[in-house]
Amino acid sequence: MDPDLTLVIGIVLGVFSVPSILSAVSEGRAPRVAAFTIIASGALILWSISSHPGGYSLNDVPGAFVRVVAKFI
Repeated sequence: MDPDLTLVIGIVLGVFSVPSILSAVSEGRAPRVAAFTIIASGALILWSISSHPGGYSLNDVPGAFVRVVAKFI
């Protein structure tokens, strides 16, 4: 799998899990699914950083998003 794709998927999963965590905490439930999603997100991000030559910097992330979207369009 492409490191750019795994980075984008990991970031999107991480962003989407934040409302789930907030909802679970505000309702007094344990955020089990959100915790699993955060772990999967972190694993995808770490895998993409380790498999990309030289890793990623913060300036490379928007370019990765553009490359992934461009592949699908």
